[in-house]
Amino acid sequence: MPGGGFSGPPGGGTEFEAKITPIVIISCIMAATGGLMFGYDVGVSGGVTSMPGFLKKFFPVVYRKTLDPDINSNYCKYDNQGLQLFTSSLYLAGLTSTFFASYTTRRLGRRLTMLIAGVFFIIGTVFNAAAQDLAMLIIGRIMLGCGVGFANQAVPLFLSEIAPTRIRGGLNILFQLNVTIGILFANLVNYGTAKIDGGWGWRISLGLAGIPAGLLTLGALLVVDTPNSLIERGRLDEGKAVLRKIRGTDNIEPEFLELVEASRVAKEVKHPFRNLLKRRNRPQLVIAVALQIFQQFTGINAIMFYAPVLFNTLGFGSDAALYSAVITGAVNVLSTLVSVYSVDKVGRRMLLLEAGVQMFLSQVVIAIILGIKVKDHSDDLEKGIAVLVVILICTFVSAFAWSWGPLGWLIPSETFPLETRSAGQSVTVCVNLLFTFVIAQAFLSMLCHFKYGIFLFFSGWVLIMSFFVLFLLPETKNIPIEEMTERVWKRHWFWKRFMDYHEDGGAITNGDKKIGHDNGFDPSSQL
Repeated sequence: MPGGGFSGPPGGGTEFEAKITPIVIISCIMAATGGLMFGYDVGVSGGVTSMPGFLKKFFPVVYRKTLDPDINSNYCKYDNQGLQLFTSSLYLAGLTSTFFASYTTRRLGRRLTMLIAGVFFIIGTVFNAAAQDLAMLIIGRIMLGCGVGFANQAVPLFLSEIAPTRIRGGLNILFQLNVTIGILFANLVNYGTAKIDGGWGWRISLGLAGIPAGLLTLGALLVVDTPNSLIERGRLDEGKAVLRKIRGTDNIEPEFLELVEASRVAKEVKHPFRNLLKRRNRPQLVIAVALQIFQQFTGINAIMFYAPVLFNTLGFGSDAALYSAVITGAVNVLSTLVSVYSVDKVGRRMLLLEAGVQMFLSQVVIAIILGIKVKDHSDDLEKGIAVLVVILICTFVSAFAWSWGPLGWLIPSETFPLETRSAGQSVTVCVNLLFTFVIAQAFLSMLCHFKYGIFLFFSGWVLIMSFFVLFLLPETKNIPIEEMTERVWKRHWFWKRFMDYHEDGGAITNGDKKIGHDNGFDPSSQL
């Protein structure tokens, strides 16, 4: 099903001929199953931690609190550091493993790193499903975390490098789409296993994580590595052959030569992590780090990790809580499809700015409703109010799903130059997992102390990050991945001052040299 050929975007820079070939689509779908693996774990943990059988076996203190409403307020029933550690330990392990994943991604390739991720996840699934005590459960979570660290390092890079420029955003978002599908699948599984008599349904929920892990492992065995990775490791002929195969044309010499040159420059960098701190790499680094922090402080993972727990806290019954989590999971999937369709048409900035307004308003209204209707020891919410809360949470989730969810991964993966791309992706994943760990470990305690104010806390961060996008985030739509420096950073009204610039190609710091207004470009257009 090769599509018609297309070239890079107009307006300057090299144009590369390419077709949408079956191998590109299949490779990206297989690689994106890493997102399915990640999403399933995000979704399954919240449902499992609300199951009485799981709590009774591993967290009896929490189990007793859920049975006696007089012990704590509605907001504090699940406030337990050990319970939060069950969820957050995965992300702490992922944070550590991403540095090893950076090495394997650079030295062994994107494909082999994805294979390692699948193996780690399968081992972790076995430990969790068979756990007899808390130590075995945590060991399983740590192994899962290693899988997440390796997958989140390799998959976004693989997708960005193998996709043609014109559809790079849409194909990259397949990763996030699979995250949302994994969350929905986990919520459906939890809804079914929670009804199993005997209280052992949580083992099925945890054990079915082996399905996405197996898909990623199989996908890593079947796909080819990216031309960028092959050329970077000195396998030029193989890289050229793969490039010809994935582009569906023999006219690949211009793109091949650019990849070779980018690889040559990358090999001159002996210490990629140290190189990240150089002045010319600060824009990409600052934006990558900021996007990961902001992504977590939207509050989305607090909702996705603990959706059934959160709905229980808000006065929903256990069945209604799991059912509501399924609804938000379905909205998450459908809304991510909006991003796949629109990201390469309307651009990254427009999606982020629109979503900022939608997320801010929905969270403020949720806080107002909860402040009025949910007291420390109140009964279940009225049906009409409960439906309204679910609608507002779905409004928030939908906005995140077509903006900060996928774009938080897409933008860093496409903006770093080849010489710092692996290290930059490692830092991106590390920061993301660090703040995911912080939110996962702190949310139930924050909910206990802030009560309804937790939504005001997150909405304040949404406001801050929207201003960051408005003033400091450049548009990267339809820009070839190896031309970001010339066509994005050197032309941005603020970031251009960090770029090295010289008319004859030499490198000097452009601290006082005015650049970026060539070709009639107006940096104010970034605002």
